[in-house]
Amino acid sequence: MTTPVLSVNQDSPLQEAVTLMSEHHISGLPVLDGSGALVGELSEQDLMVRESGFQPGPYVMLLDAVIYLRNPLNWDKEVHQVLGSTVGDVMSRRTHTCGVDLPLPAAARQLHEGGTQRLFVLDGDGKLAGVLTRGDVVRALAAAEG
Repeated sequence: MTTPVLSVNQDSPLQEAVTLMSEHHISGLPVLDGSGALVGELSEQDLMVRESGFQPGPYVMLLDAVIYLRNPLNWDKEVHQVLGSTVGDVMSRRTHTCGVDLPLPAAARQLHEGGTQRLFVLDGDGKLAGVLTRGDVVRALAAAEG
């Protein structure tokens, strides 16, 4: 587990978060609100969506009408991600968390089954205590063998 945790606020400028990720060679950051509660995650994937631009998806032309084959009601989030200038505009609100007392095998399973690179470790009060990454699991396995 990595401590102390680098984090950003949802109102932080996006470029500030990108610089932080680049300088510290990390692939994601927890996003906290004003009281320090975890409200989201900014990952490389979120940044890739922003840089790749908005894609409305496949469509069909019928009698001079455009019929989109993807639900346009879902476009709002993507448009905000592409045009966003703050962390809150681009971040994912879905976070992967675990408690401080979660055993390593259970954490590894949660990382694998959740398809995520990191778990945000929360203490008993629900405050951010650390970050457990796939790299941390591999290092723990190597240390146990050596």
